[in-house]
Amino acid sequence: MFTVLTLLPLLATFTPTVFAAQGATCNVTNPCSSDYPCCSEYGFCGDGYYCLGGCDPFSSQSLTSCRPRPVCQSANYTLSDTSRILTNYTYFDGNASEYDWVVQQGSIMNTTSNGEAAIALILTENGGGTLLSSTRYVHYGQVTARLKTGRWAGVVTAFITMSDIKDEIDWEFPGNATTEGQTNFFWQGFIPQTTNGAIETGLTDTYANWHDYTIDWQPDTMTFLVDGNVTRTVKASDCINSTTGVSQYPSTPSRIQLSLWPAGIPTEPAGTVQWAGGMINWNDPDYTSAGHFYALFESVSVQCNDPTPPNSSVTSYVYGANTTLDTPSITFSNASTMVNGASSFSGVNGMHGVLAAGVLAVILLTHLF
Repeated sequence: MFTVLTLLPLLATFTPTVFAAQGATCNVTNPCSSDYPCCSEYGFCGDGYYCLGGCDPFSSQSLTSCRPRPVCQSANYTLSDTSRILTNYTYFDGNASEYDWVVQQGSIMNTTSNGEAAIALILTENGGGTLLSSTRYVHYGQVTARLKTGRWAGVVTAFITMSDIKDEIDWEFPGNATTEGQTNFFWQGFIPQTTNGAIETGLTDTYANWHDYTIDWQPDTMTFLVDGNVTRTVKASDCINSTTGVSQYPSTPSRIQLSLWPAGIPTEPAGTVQWAGGMINWNDPDYTSAGHFYALFESVSVQCNDPTPPNSSVTSYVYGANTTLDTPSITFSNASTMVNGASSFSGVNGMHGVLAAGVLAVILLTHLF
């Protein structure tokens, strides 16, 4: 039973604190200029909030153009408490102590389903889907999302982790397949010839029933679970490229992202439409009665497991000075994460290296399974 209580508008009634300007497109071979130094997750140069979550350090003017990434904090987030969800990302100034989540696209609603308070991520024909991103990053740990998926062909529900250089770990639920989920991972946006994806079957109705989906991401393994039961384990040692010797295993600090997105639309590739179960039927009775499609998210829990535990002065992660495309490194920092914060990045509490590299592609929300 889905009951809408309150609509939270996309545009919040705040006085703007962060202004941004956009310049040219950017990538690793064509980085941003000093005028617009930060390369956004969508591949555009800018300043202001372009320098926050998703800012690509390799495609920006320099490694220090992007603001330091707020360090992981173990927490249980009850999403129906929307006081810590900023509904207009462009007003975010990088203060992760003020907001836990930002709506980067679309809109959310408060709701109650089976007696549990939650939020609904909304998808409409004219407005598109919704993307909710955490303000803090995770650099290894266990993340669990309690959710109910959609049930409509062409509509994809997703719970993923995504780093600024496109390391990605996915739970995805395409179309009307409500007795299965799909797990996948990507390294640096590289799409392998043989997919890393797997179909997890035997789930009880993912639309009607609440389930807890877990990504247990550790330096040597990533494990996927449903309601505490392991469905799949991937070893980092099995992800080493036999030609280059580089481990193609997600290893850089990542934001948590919850989304509902339209894959079954004319502008998507035919393969994506097929994967999602076909074209969206905008005349579906569920859509015409409610005026939108939706997926429900009740909570997210995070248990951090940084390779080296941070001390009390640590505020953020930064890419180390010795970072290269093949061997970027991550270090702790006590620098401000805010757009108007101090720009001096000083490393503290040691450094823990991470392997990553390769092709840096602009991946918006997901990849073809």
